[in-house]
Amino acid sequence: MATLSLPNHTLPFLLPSQIPKTPTLSSLPLVSKSSHSQFYGLTFSSSQSLPLPLHSSSFSSPKKSSIVAKVSKGQVPPNFTLKDQDGKNVSLSKFKGKPVVVYFYPADETPGCTKQSGQACAFRDSYEKFKKAGAEVVGISSDDLSSHKAFAKKYRLPFTLLSDEGSKVRKEWGVPADLFGTLPGRQTYVLDKKGVVQLIYNNQFQPEKHIDETLKLLQTL
Repeated sequence: MATLSLPNHTLPFLLPSQIPKTPTLSSLPLVSKSSHSQFYGLTFSSSQSLPLPLHSSSFSSPKKSSIVAKVSKGQVPPNFTLKDQDGKNVSLSKFKGKPVVVYFYPADETPGCTKQSGQACAFRDSYEKFKKAGAEVVGISSDDLSSHKAFAKKYRLPFTLLSDEGSKVRKEWGVPADLFGTLPGRQTYVLDKKGVVQLIYNNQFQPEKHIDETLKLLQTL
């Protein structure tokens, strides 16, 4: 092996027969972009980076569930226009100027709606008290018009039932589901004359209590 002398340095000088084979790309360390290294006082700079194997999931983020609005006490909820059991369009705004009770329920003919002291029948039996308080009662579920019509007729319901097919209004109002999201929630809202929410009551398994709570509040409006 020969030597090559430079100022302040002595570098080994290999004869051609002693030059090692050029290493393969896979054996070289990866150099990141704009990295610098020093070798015997000489600076080497890399202007490019070798591609790194990346898994596609490295850039993927977990899917987020759709965020829905949530109506809170003291707010004016989003307006809606839905068809009632007679096929007529009914808008929430038409009730402005009087208190209105809007109750969301899972479906027609569910036990919580129809059994003795169930929600729909309890609203029916106390309907005169709601009228005396000057309030309107509106029930909303995702059932279609024919289901609502049969339901209202069978149980002689004197108030409005609205068809929210696709649960659009339920989502806009942020009505929570029960039983780990498998059962549409049973939630009641009481709006005052200005359309402002004054009460939100949720009780899936004691539906008759919705009536007690709403009447109690209506007496204070």
